Amino acid sequence: MRVLVMILAGGKGRRLYPLTRHRTKPAVPFGGNFRIIDFTLSNMVNSGLSSIYVLVQYRSQSLIEHLRMGWRARGITNDQFITVVPPQMRHGESWYRGSADAVTQNLNLVQGFRADVLAVFAGDLVYRMEARQMIDFHRRSGAEVTLACSPVPVATARGRLGVVRVGADGRIAEFVEKPRHPDALACSPDHVMGSMGCFLFNAPLLIERLSQAGGSRPLDLSADVFPWFVERGMAAAYNFADNCIPGQKPYERSGYWCDIGTIPSYWAAHMDLLGREPAFDLRNPEWPIYPARVNLPPTSFQGVTIEDALVGEGGRIESALIRRSVIGRGVTIQPGARIEDSVVMDYTQIGAGAVLRRAIVDRFNWIEPGQTIVPGAELEGDRIHLERASRLVVLSRGGIAPPPEHFPVPAEEHEGLGAF
Repeated sequence: MRVLVMILAGGKGRRLYPLTRHRTKPAVPFGGNFRIIDFTLSNMVNSGLSSIYVLVQYRSQSLIEHLRMGWRARGITNDQFITVVPPQMRHGESWYRGSADAVTQNLNLVQGFRADVLAVFAGDLVYRMEARQMIDFHRRSGAEVTLACSPVPVATARGRLGVVRVGADGRIAEFVEKPRHPDALACSPDHVMGSMGCFLFNAPLLIERLSQAGGSRPLDLSADVFPWFVERGMAAAYNFADNCIPGQKPYERSGYWCDIGTIPSYWAAHMDLLGREPAFDLRNPEWPIYPARVNLPPTSFQGVTIEDALVGEGGRIESALIRRSVIGRGVTIQPGARIEDSVVMDYTQIGAGAVLRRAIVDRFNWIEPGQTIVPGAELEGDRIHLERASRLVVLSRGGIAPPPEHFPVPAEEHEGLGAF
């Protein structure tokens, strides 16, 4: 069975603003060493799926540079590749007008590959999945399309996720895209079966459906294409909770996945990485998440107090306190600084005595000595944003390269600095 993968990586990520001010959502840094898209790419590679197109559009330079540096695919055969595909405008002078339109504009790639199955996966999820298990389920089910689903709290799904109802025969009996009042599961009144936005299509029928649409081609896979299959009993639901990952720790949350769609979900997913027994443990040599490779030395620590933290390489931290926080690569923290419940991204400098609490600091920032960035503080500047409901402070990407005393940024990171 020939499986072709398309990763949707062109979303604007409006609800993740200002982290998406300069980049598409899948390119947003995550977990100290990674970008969000690294999780889907790692899952595909670990699953032995090596024919991958990444469909890009919105502010894609950061993502393209990341893929160039971190995901150079040099396969032995022509079926081993990771290729970036911007809009080709093969059917008119328009950009991708949604996920279905993105696939439609690239049907020539599906046909040229002679795919039996087209895997269309979201590029903005934090999760581990053995995709071959889903493919085996799809083949056994006899369905034309299989959607990865997972039980999620009603409050999480409301207005954000597609929701399915599965019949006794295992086929999807009903699908509603982002309902305001979703119906809960009979076996769990507080949960619904939510869509993960990851599809397996039998390629021939999908090609036929999208080709027939012509000039009025559908825009969105979930809203415009998938319901046609559901109405004809051709759609199956794969329960992500059944997916087994080698090396998963007994304390990890079973079936963990997070749709990084908002600032609160971004922050909460980082907190899930921390602690003695994290809900999602990045330390799994049997199913690694692969970061971009950069040439940095180990981080140095002098007189530092650290409790429940992840720290990337290439930094220098002196006489500071770090508690329940994730610190990226090449970060310098001067004496007396306090960082709690925060996310600090790459190549940021934090001055002496500065205080960060419930803060998300994007890359290439300079926090002045004594500056306090906490909810409720008097904060000024067009790059500072307060999430009032969640009480999180977000500092958007800095506009200058690090000062000279900062450890030099690797040459590959300098390239395209304005887009990162």
